[in-house]
Amino acid sequence: MIVSIKSSYEIDLMRKAGAIVRDVLELIEENVKPGITTLKLDKLAYQYIKSCNATPSFLGYGGFPNSICTSIDEEVVHGIPSNRVLKEGMLLKVDVGANYRNYHSDAARSIAIGKISDEKMQLAKVCKQSFFEGISILRPDVRLGDLGNKIQTYVESYGFSVIRDLVGHGIGSRLHEMPNVPNYGVNGRGLRLSAGMTLAIEPMINIGTHKVRTLEDNWTVVSLDRSCSAHYENTILITEDGVEILTL
Repeated sequence: MIVSIKSSYEIDLMRKAGAIVRDVLELIEENVKPGITTLKLDKLAYQYIKSCNATPSFLGYGGFPNSICTSIDEEVVHGIPSNRVLKEGMLLKVDVGANYRNYHSDAARSIAIGKISDEKMQLAKVCKQSFFEGISILRPDVRLGDLGNKIQTYVESYGFSVIRDLVGHGIGSRLHEMPNVPNYGVNGRGLRLSAGMTLAIEPMINIGTHKVRTLEDNWTVVSLDRSCSAHYENTILITEDGVEILTL
C-alpha cells in the first residue's frame, strides 16, 4: 500500500480547498429551510466553489451528475440533488468536495430541517462527536484500527450502529487515495499513521442495522431497514504532534 506524504506546498493547497469546503457548508446551512429544494442547494454550492477559482470535486466524478451529495433521512450518502423539497423534520446530509489547483478537500454535515425528533437529533450529535472522539487520539504511529475502534465504541455506547460497507479515505491530488479509513476496528491493528498524511475521516451511522444497499440510481446508499442515518466528515492532516482539521 502506497500512502502519499504531503509536502508543505501540497498541504497549503489543501488548506485552501478546505476553506472553500468549510464556507460552502456554512452557506448551505444558512440557506437550508423547509421548502427549499436540494437542487437549489447544489446550485448555490456550484456557484460559490467556481467563484473561488476552484471546481466541485464530485461533479462528473465516476459520472456523478452534481456538485454536492444531498441525502435525506434513511439515505446515508451519495444522494443526488433534485427538485425534491425539504420538509420540516428531515435530517439532511450534505457532502461537499472542492478541487483547488488540483488538490482536494472533502467534508460533510448532518443538518436538521426545522424541528426534528429527539432521536434524529441524538443520532446527528453522536455522529459528529464520534469524529472528534476519534481524532483525539491521532498522532504519528497510531494505527487506523485504534481510530476505528474509538469511533465504533463511542457510537455503539449510544445504541447506534456503524456502517461497515462505507469508509473514509486518503485524499490529496486525487479525491480518493489510499488508505481506506474504516469507522470500526481493533486496537493495535491497521496502518501506522505518519506526519504528512491527509485523510477524510467520515463516521456514517444508523439508528438501526449497520447494513446498507444502493438504490436503482446506482448512487444513493440507504440503510437496509430504512432507519435514519447521520454523516459527519472533515479532511485532516496528521502533524508531528497531533491533527490539523483542514475543513473547519
